[in-house]
Amino acid sequence: MSDSPKPISIQAATVILARAGPAGVPEFLLVQRGENLAFAGGALVFPGGRVDAADIGIARNEDLATGFEGLDDLDAAARVTCAREALEETGVLLTEGPLPDAQALATARAALASGPDADEATTFAGMLGAMGHKVDAARFIPFARWEPPSAAAIVRRFDTRFYLADAGRSASAAIAPDGFEAKALRWTTAAQALADYDAGRAAMVFPTWCNMHRLAQYQSIPALFAAVAALHAPYVQPAFETVDGEQWLTIPEGLDYPVTRDRVASLRRE
Repeated sequence: MSDSPKPISIQAATVILARAGPAGVPEFLLVQRGENLAFAGGALVFPGGRVDAADIGIARNEDLATGFEGLDDLDAAARVTCAREALEETGVLLTEGPLPDAQALATARAALASGPDADEATTFAGMLGAMGHKVDAARFIPFARWEPPSAAAIVRRFDTRFYLADAGRSASAAIAPDGFEAKALRWTTAAQALADYDAGRAAMVFPTWCNMHRLAQYQSIPALFAAVAALHAPYVQPAFETVDGEQWLTIPEGLDYPVTRDRVASLRRE
């Protein structure tokens, strides 16, 4: 008997945007998703979304991107997705170039939000060209790649690449949710986000919860970035395990994740 075919997952990318807080402890920009969204509605997530078919065209255009030589197509396209989705969902610009006019940037962001999803990358390419900006691949450091368990009964399966990025000059920029995918935004430490989750003040899906625990290990921006850059971005596919009659969702040890399991009964699936 042959093995069952592997479920098809949608390619997606997420950016973990970091800045130094008042005490030097890293803070991260989190999006509270709209309650009406089919995937993770109401949950705290990092900015991100589906990889658009046109994102790879931006990555391979030397007028719009730099540093993408040597990256495979999925990795290259995902880094462009991070820049595009960060602007659309939060207003944070993660591209390199002249300081843009505030009104022009607002207009470009509105165009990204108003058009069909399939046209977002094309709109983003036009915006980059008009502003004289480029996506710099080096700004996005591979952090992890997550895919749902093969056995999970999940309607929307996302094969998601996570990237760490320094907010840089955007660290103190005015941010605002797009009002649809992003209901609210906040900068917070990983420890505070986890405390809010434990107290029932915030919802997270399992990958976000695990990534928060990983981020909470580092107490400065230099320490965080050095650790992530030194480690090949792990591929993480959780698995179901039964321990003493109770079902758990687990991830492998040794991947820089200090917490590697949670009870299935406690999990938010989508």
